[in-house]
Amino acid sequence: MKKIIIFLFLCFYSLHAQEVLDKIVAVVDDEVILKSELEFQTAMFAAQRNLNPNDSTLKRQLLEKLIEDKLLYAQSILDSIEVTDDEVNGRLDYLINYYKQQYGSQEKLEKAYGMSVERIKREMKDDTKKNIMAEKLKQQKFGKINVTRRDVEEFYNTYKDSLGMISEKFKIAHIFINPKAGNKLKNAAKKYAQSILDSIKNGADFAELAKKVSEDPGSAKEGGDLGFVKRGVFYPEFESAAFQLKKGEISKVIESPVGFHIIQMLERRGESIHTRHILIKVKSDNDADIRAIEKLTDIRDSIVNKVNTFEYYALKYSDDKQTAKFGGVLGTFEKGQLEKPLLKEIIKLKEGEISFPKRLDLGNGNYGFHIVKLIKKIPEHKANLKDDYDEIKKITELKKKEQLFTKWMEEIKKNIYWEIRL
Repeated sequence: MKKIIIFLFLCFYSLHAQEVLDKIVAVVDDEVILKSELEFQTAMFAAQRNLNPNDSTLKRQLLEKLIEDKLLYAQSILDSIEVTDDEVNGRLDYLINYYKQQYGSQEKLEKAYGMSVERIKREMKDDTKKNIMAEKLKQQKFGKINVTRRDVEEFYNTYKDSLGMISEKFKIAHIFINPKAGNKLKNAAKKYAQSILDSIKNGADFAELAKKVSEDPGSAKEGGDLGFVKRGVFYPEFESAAFQLKKGEISKVIESPVGFHIIQMLERRGESIHTRHILIKVKSDNDADIRAIEKLTDIRDSIVNKVNTFEYYALKYSDDKQTAKFGGVLGTFEKGQLEKPLLKEIIKLKEGEISFPKRLDLGNGNYGFHIVKLIKKIPEHKANLKDDYDEIKKITELKKKEQLFTKWMEEIKKNIYWEIRL
């Protein structure tokens, strides 16, 4: 996300850079790098890391990075890397949609930069295309770098003294129950959503209804507009229904983990869709919360008394369907990757122990209750091949890519004209 924000700032900043007298600090093929561009990126980089933006060494390093980006773009042209309008438009829509969320609305975004979203997109389009072409080229050259076990062992033996310590980790699983999943509450929400859909079919305006009744705070004020989004972002149930719709078509009532949706397809570009929706959440009540806690307590007691396994109950009862099929396993996490309330519970447990039911907040008013099992605790330790092979392998792959990329860039610099004019 930080890369996206910096990219957007650079794009917007470049809109104004031409309004003042500027100096060319480097030339790469047919591209130029302006002093204003270099100074802005240096300021951004320094601010993020509390560095001195006037450091000449830092400025030189960032100039070399900008030259590298321009060289990649020039090489992508020589290698006939193609980027479709759909890819560029999809990236622009994603970036603009993300930025609208940061500002709170399209109006605030347009006000901040003194121009319409359409103009912002036009101004960003060229740089966006170049960026995608460079990314594609790198992926083509280094996307499938593999290393052997021998490579990993050689890397480890060379760098083991500098690998440092591996942080304490916890492998955990959970059984999650959504108190809103009761049939009575779900049926009431679905019935309400169906009445809204009926109103739309009878001529009610979709956008106006979304503003009035949708319980998605991020899109309701925009008439339910979700912007252009690539496949894989929404819930599977939402996407399955949305991608079947034709332009202007409205779905039936669709259930997802956050509630019931009514979806309208506004436009589709390849694997990106522009939709709007009305969300009706399943309301909860104190009785539903109590029932969820009681059910989890009964499940915990059954596991402790060896009536059946944690994995059995996770598969049978957990409302987290993504992890239920894997026995509720969430994964292995370092301390810093866990929310404080969850970490507080896990630290109390011994391996194999299960916590008592605790509330789990999911954001946007969504929550549930879960019990957590500590499967394994891995103490802080010095990196070694036996316990940390997968992590060392990833570092080995990154190192190999870095070496190959550096060598490749040296060849590019011999074949494509570039010059520093500082």
